[in-house]
Amino acid sequence: MKQRWSIVIWLLWLLCPLSDAENFCYRIYLKDKGETPYRLDQPKEFLSVTALARRQRQQIAIDNSDLPISHAYLDSLKTKGVRIIAQSKWMRTVVIETADTSAIPQISRLPMVDSIRLVWQGEMLELSSPKVKVNETIRYQIEEEPGKDFYGSGETQIKMLKGERLHQLGFRGEGINIAVIDAGFRHANCTDAFDSVRIGGTYNVLDPTQTVFDFDDHGTKVLSCLAAQLPGILVGTAPNATYWLIKSEDSRSEYPIEEDYWLAAAEYADSVGVDIITSSLGYFSYDMDNASYTPEQLDGQTAFISQGASIAAQKGILIFSSAGNEGSSNWGTITVPGDANGILTVGAIDEKRKRCSFSSAGFTSDGRIKPDVVALGTGCAVIEPYGRLSFANGTSFATPILAGVCACAWQALPWLKNQEMIELIRKYASQHNHPDLELGYGLPDLYKLYKKERKHGPKER
Repeated sequence: MKQRWSIVIWLLWLLCPLSDAENFCYRIYLKDKGETPYRLDQPKEFLSVTALARRQRQQIAIDNSDLPISHAYLDSLKTKGVRIIAQSKWMRTVVIETADTSAIPQISRLPMVDSIRLVWQGEMLELSSPKVKVNETIRYQIEEEPGKDFYGSGETQIKMLKGERLHQLGFRGEGINIAVIDAGFRHANCTDAFDSVRIGGTYNVLDPTQTVFDFDDHGTKVLSCLAAQLPGILVGTAPNATYWLIKSEDSRSEYPIEEDYWLAAAEYADSVGVDIITSSLGYFSYDMDNASYTPEQLDGQTAFISQGASIAAQKGILIFSSAGNEGSSNWGTITVPGDANGILTVGAIDEKRKRCSFSSAGFTSDGRIKPDVVALGTGCAVIEPYGRLSFANGTSFATPILAGVCACAWQALPWLKNQEMIELIRKYASQHNHPDLELGYGLPDLYKLYKKERKHGPKER
C-alpha cells in the first residue's frame, strides 16, 4: 500500500503550536483487522442479500477484504479518549478525532497499528443542519413554456447517447440500484420532480444521525439528471432505477479526510448491493501543507481514494467518476479518483460534440486513457432545490447523465459483468479506434451497444 507516512511524523505535529479550539483527525493504518466473529462462509452476517446476489452474478468470491474490522481494535482506540469518525475494512484504516494530540504516540504504540497520518484539522467536526421547514412539496416553477418533447429541456443530453431509444424499448433502469455519492441532496425529498423516484435508502457519512436532504444542493442537481420525472420539462436518463443517496463531502473545507469519507460511502454502497456508483467528486489540492497530489501521482495506485475505487470495482460495481473541471486551470488534468483502475472516468463535451474547455484532460501518469468517455457537460438541464429548472455546466453532470443511460443498457443486458460493460461502452464510443487525452474513446452510442450485443446472450459468454 503506497503513500503511508511514517509513524514518527506525529512528532512534527506535536512540536507545532496548537489552537485550543482545534481538533485533529488521523488516519490509522492497521497491520490487520484482528479477530472477528464473522466468517467468510456466512456472508449474510455482514453483506446484504442484494450485495451477495451481485457478487454471484459476476462470479466474485467473498474474501478477507469483506470482513469488518475487529470491534476489539476499535475499542482499543476508543480507550485513548478519541472519537471514531470513519473506517475502511477494504483498506484496513480507521479515522479518529481528538483535541489531545498526546493520544497519538500512545496509539502509535498499539500492536495493531502500522502507521498514522494527519488528514484533518480545524474546528470540531460537527455539522449544523440548516433549520428549514418545508411543509409541502416544492412545485416546479414554470418560467418558460415547457418543451414539446417528452424529455423537455433534457432532450439533448439523453439523445446524444441514444438513451431515448432504450427508453422506448422499455429499459428505463428498472431493477438497477444506483448510489449517488455527493455533497448533499437539499430538498430532494420534497421536490415534485422526484415524487416518483424510488429511494432505496440514504446515508450521511459525516454524521449518520443527520439527513442527506439538507446542506449542499449539488447532489440534488446531479440526481435530477438521472431521476427527474417531469414530462415535457425534464426526464432523467434512468427514471425507474432505485437510488441510494449518500453524502460524503464536507463542503466547508478540503482535507484528505474527504477520501476517507468517500471510501466509507463506497463500502456502504457495496454492502447494500448497488450495481452502479456515480460520483461527481474529485480531489487534487488540499488545505494542508504537503497533502496535495502531483500529476505524477495519478497512477491509480497512489491516492487513497483511487485505491478504494479500484477495490469497489473489483466487487462488481460499475463506477462512473467525473474527470474534473480543471481543464483551464494550472492543474489541467484529471482529479482523483478519476485515475483509478477499473472505473469509467467521464469528461464533458458541448452540443457540437467538442470538448468543453473546463473538462479535465488525461492521460494518467502511467499512460492509461483517461477520461474514458464523454457526455454533454454544458447547458445540462437540472432541477434546483426549490423546484426550478436551470442549466449547469460541468463534468459533474456529464457523469450522471451517462451513468443513467448505461444503467438502462445494463438492464437490457443483465448477463454482462461490470468490466465487460466498461469495455463495451468504450467499444461503441465515437473515438474507439483513436482515443485521445481530451475525449478518451469519445461519445458512446448506448443503443448501438444494446443492438449489437443483445444477440450475445449469457450462453455465448
